[in-house]
Amino acid sequence: MATADERGNGIHIGSVRGAMAIGDHNTVTHNEGPAAPAADPAQEELLRAVRALRDDLSRAVESPQITALSGELAETEAEITDNGVAGPGRVARLRAALTDAGAVVGLLASGAAVTQAVAALAGG
Repeated sequence: MATADERGNGIHIGSVRGAMAIGDHNTVTHNEGPAAPAADPAQEELLRAVRALRDDLSRAVESPQITALSGELAETEAEITDNGVAGPGRVARLRAALTDAGAVVGLLASGAAVTQAVAALAGG
C-alpha cells in the first residue's frame, strides 16, 4: 500500500506480523501466542489450595518456618501458572515446608487442603 506525497515520496508498509489498524476508530484484537498449559484437575486443586494458604499465612506471625513455607508456596504457584504443573521436586519441597511449619499449617483449613493436594500428587 503506497500513497504519494507532494515530494513524490510514498508511504510503504512491507509486511506485518500480528495485528495492525490504520485510521480513526479502529480496534484490533490479536490472539496469537503460546497456548495456556493443559489444565490438570489435581494441579488446579493444588493451585487453589496454595493461593488460599498463602492468603491465610499473610496474617500469621512470621517465623523462619512460615517464611520458608511462604516462599515454597509462591514458587509452587509460579510453577503451576507458568508450566501447568508443579514437578515432583517442587511437590517434595512443598511437602517438607508444610511439615516444618506443621504447628501453624494444622490450625488452618487451607493448610489441610494443601497437605491433602500434595499427598494426592506425591502418592500418599
